[in-house]
Amino acid sequence: MKMSHVGIMVGDMDQAVEFYTKALGLDIVMGNSKVIEEKQTAIGRMCIEVFGEGFKGFNIAHLVTSDGIGFELFEMVDREQRHVVDFTKIGIFHYALETDDFEGVIEKVTQFGGKARMDTMRYHPEDENRPYKMVYLEDPFGNLMELYSHTYSETYSSEYE
Repeated sequence: MKMSHVGIMVGDMDQAVEFYTKALGLDIVMGNSKVIEEKQTAIGRMCIEVFGEGFKGFNIAHLVTSDGIGFELFEMVDREQRHVVDFTKIGIFHYALETDDFEGVIEKVTQFGGKARMDTMRYHPEDENRPYKMVYLEDPFGNLMELYSHTYSETYSSEYE
């Protein structure tokens, strides 16, 4: 099994595309496109099946990470402006990215409207041979992401403190 893409609800498509390309370094595959609620096309019928009748349409953009994982950004016609994570609810609450420019990405996230949700954490602060770091960040709309300095396998291949 391979990861294909993740879909993220955003409050403003232009701001979201700027954030995800300039702060996180994703590339645009397909820019901002309008989808309306209609039953004449296959995509229209599929969207009604997914979102239900009365969804009114949305803007969508398709981006991609350097290793080929897609990011679909959705700006629904009817939407809230900010996501509030409810940790009592079942479901996905974050996604994670890995970078060689850990501190630089954190700085860009803040520069383009996001924020760090915590201080950077070292998994093995006692061992300079395992400098694995992580931090939870938010995009400008409150969507949570976790940022890693090393691969998932490297980070979790041994116990941490």
